[in-house]
Amino acid sequence: MQKSSRRASRMTRHHKRNKSNATLNMVSLMDIFTILLLFLLVNASTESEILKTPPQIKMPESISERSPKENIVIIVSNEEISIDSKTVASTPEVLAKKELIIPGLLVALEQQLIKAKAKKIDEAQFRKRGITIMGDKHISYELIKKIMLSCASMDFTNISLAVVQKEEKS
Repeated sequence: MQKSSRRASRMTRHHKRNKSNATLNMVSLMDIFTILLLFLLVNASTESEILKTPPQIKMPESISERSPKENIVIIVSNEEISIDSKTVASTPEVLAKKELIIPGLLVALEQQLIKAKAKKIDEAQFRKRGITIMGDKHISYELIKKIMLSCASMDFTNISLAVVQKEEKS
């Protein structure tokens, strides 16, 4: 039998002492997974549909990757034009008139400016936010043109169209 050094025997004792089975602390592991799950749920809910689309509107599709900003949203269907769920004009009436400016839309935009002033938002900054037109994909260009001209006459020149994002074909 070979005699080992003091250091070697001490290391052997140390390894025997620490050779017990390793265990996982399941409580800590469950806490980590719970926090991870909550984080993923919160992030998934914020990336969902930013603009709530009314059921009567079938929006056009696009491969645009830019998300809409928080703007004034004008909803245009075949029956009506509305802002904040309030009808501002009838679509057939607007199309029947030769006027390029929609008076009801001007009044609604003025009310939006008054609300912004009440919230102490700078008028120039509020106008810079812009307008998003959420229109049915079957509405005419003439109608969109009248809406855009009405917005521009109120100095809302940052106008965008809401679309449904579709996958780009590779």
